[in-house]
Amino acid sequence: MDIKRNILLNPGPATTTDTVKLAQVAPDICPREREFAGRMAQLRSDLVRVVHGDPEQYAAVLFCGSGTLCMDVCLNSLLPEDKKALIVHNGAYSARAAEICRSYRLPHVDLKLPYDRPADLTAVETSLRENPDIALVYATHNETGTGLLNPIREMGALVHACGAAFVTDTTSTYAMRPIDIEADNIDFCMASAQKGLMAMTGLSFVVGRRDVIEASRDYPRRSYYANLYRQYDYFERTGEMEFTPPVQTVYAALQAMEEYWAEGEQAKWVRHTRTMDAIHRGLEALGFREAVRREWQAGLVAAVRCPDDPNWNFEQVHDYCYARGFTIYPGKVGTAGTFRLCALGAIDAPDIEAFFQVFRQALDQCGVAVPVEYGG
Repeated sequence: MDIKRNILLNPGPATTTDTVKLAQVAPDICPREREFAGRMAQLRSDLVRVVHGDPEQYAAVLFCGSGTLCMDVCLNSLLPEDKKALIVHNGAYSARAAEICRSYRLPHVDLKLPYDRPADLTAVETSLRENPDIALVYATHNETGTGLLNPIREMGALVHACGAAFVTDTTSTYAMRPIDIEADNIDFCMASAQKGLMAMTGLSFVVGRRDVIEASRDYPRRSYYANLYRQYDYFERTGEMEFTPPVQTVYAALQAMEEYWAEGEQAKWVRHTRTMDAIHRGLEALGFREAVRREWQAGLVAAVRCPDDPNWNFEQVHDYCYARGFTIYPGKVGTAGTFRLCALGAIDAPDIEAFFQVFRQALDQCGVAVPVEYGG
């Protein structure tokens, strides 16, 4: 089958291999068959293994939905009654976590910090000390709107010293930037299949501590569908999702997982780093400035400041590149005008070099001066 290859430089879904795409073309099967439950069990085991978790202590719980569903699941399921959550808010995706808390009317502290630098550990420690009733702390590993990397290991140590549980959104780092769930002081992490695993949309998962999930059985049930203990318990008793799973998406994820192990954790991270380095080089050659200092980035997303040239038009540049097989994406850095280039997916440095040839043509087409201009 001849499948056109597009280079997606957006923060997910990511470019996939043809073998992952074609894994969805499989015989129809009822998801309640033992054969399918066995495949789900293998996937759950592998998802824990990716973050080096002990399967006796950690479990993966699958859900049908996007990564935001897992944010919802963790926040509504893991907060005990009469306790508060602390949201470490320094980007668009941790802002979403605070919105989820407001939607459920969960008691919480919205610790707002600058979007262009790693979370201030002193501010986190102060919030924990001033609010002894905090039982759950939520932070984003890589703020995908900016590419900012937060100091998760150090933050988790502070959280554990206060006896709280630490939930980390690893949606844009899982299976890319190496994670050791215990050494990194993470109690729960999460992702969706279409990003680091380079699979398809519609399947997301939480990996976390079995003892905390089991204790959450007695917490307030705030959602019928998006409850972590309920889905975990059903998996443990039956090997199945309680509600209908995305069958073909699971097959794609199984194939993607095989390809993950074949490439290897370190080799895959080296490839993503090589791809990101090519993005940085291409931006520098054209004079673009990034919104976050390089040493504070996670190495997977570049948030690029839009130039001050009056001829700059993101939509026109996007459309020119899209017509030639390359996708770029608008940014989420407060109110500043940015766009993003990401190193996710089944891409490598030569893809980035080809992109910058097209991108330069797009700038010329729009009449944008190179090197690009900034007012200050």
